[in-house]
Amino acid sequence: MRFGGIVSGPAVGLWIFEPCAFEDILAGVVPWLETFCEPVETETEIGGDLAFRVRDASPLGLQGFDSAGVGGFFLSEDEYLPADDEDYSAFPTPPVQGLVLSAGCSGPENHLLLGHLALAMARRLGALVDFDGVLGYPTPRDETRNEADLAEARALVASLPGKVAEVSYDTGGVGRWFRHVGDVDFMAAWLRHPDFHLVK
Repeated sequence: MRFGGIVSGPAVGLWIFEPCAFEDILAGVVPWLETFCEPVETETEIGGDLAFRVRDASPLGLQGFDSAGVGGFFLSEDEYLPADDEDYSAFPTPPVQGLVLSAGCSGPENHLLLGHLALAMARRLGALVDFDGVLGYPTPRDETRNEADLAEARALVASLPGKVAEVSYDTGGVGRWFRHVGDVDFMAAWLRHPDFHLVK
């Protein structure tokens, strides 16, 4: 799990296929975030990450959502994308840049709000969503693979509309594993699913 060490809550990646400087992405995203988030701050002391709290979730399609108990969110550049050990053959070209969108806390409300933030940002940026693991798999740990659980996870993912790919990567000496990467239609469908949750 590539994003696991960044924060204590869930995280997703956003894969971008057109070159764009991180500063330019922030310049386009910050004014939009400021319409429903506060504060929106660039934390230059930790490498230029963007930190924000959602004040009003209704622009994300969450009417009546109480964000009072939800933690902060962070947007940073994914320095590991593209990665030499990942198989991008499911795409016409490899991604040229990645972002990490993460929640500072875990819990269902944080998963839901992060999912809606990821969907909205993916739409704005023309990005795919990297779930940093296998959706529907009971445990994200590479060393505890179970073929029946894997078949069930694949069936769940295949039942949803939109496009999703299994992107394999080297696990560092114990073979290969994969993560799901989906388009905005898939992300929207996953958010509507009664078992929705992110990997962490």
